[in-house]
Amino acid sequence: MRREKRQMIQQRMTRQKQIILDVARAHHDHPTAEQIYLEVSAIDKRISRGTVYRDLGQLSDSGDILHVKVPGPDRFDCRTGLHYHMICTGCGAVFDAPVDYETEIDKEVFEKSGFHVQRHRTVFEGLCPECIKKSKEKKEA
Repeated sequence: MRREKRQMIQQRMTRQKQIILDVARAHHDHPTAEQIYLEVSAIDKRISRGTVYRDLGQLSDSGDILHVKVPGPDRFDCRTGLHYHMICTGCGAVFDAPVDYETEIDKEVFEKSGFHVQRHRTVFEGLCPECIKKSKEKKEA
């Protein structure tokens, strides 16, 4: 209920929040809140960690950025459309998956259960090409 109330209230775009949004949108590598905080504090030391974390929550609630829930620290994404993610179990990097979002799954869940799906999230876990390469090099050495 509280989150719904927060979404209904129009949030003001403060100067600090705009800096946080600009930093988050400049990334295409799914940064953590801490990474965003470090970049924001390099721009303006007066912006606290608490402000960054709070504003990231508000920006994701409003749809300006996407909150990516993955194993380990949560990440943020400038790409807000429906899509999947991949996480490397070797280095922890998060990537957009190069496959289309399957709306048919949402429809099938609704048809079988009556549950109205707003979105589903899928995270593929495995090794990225760089970690596979490093693993092969290690075995050969």
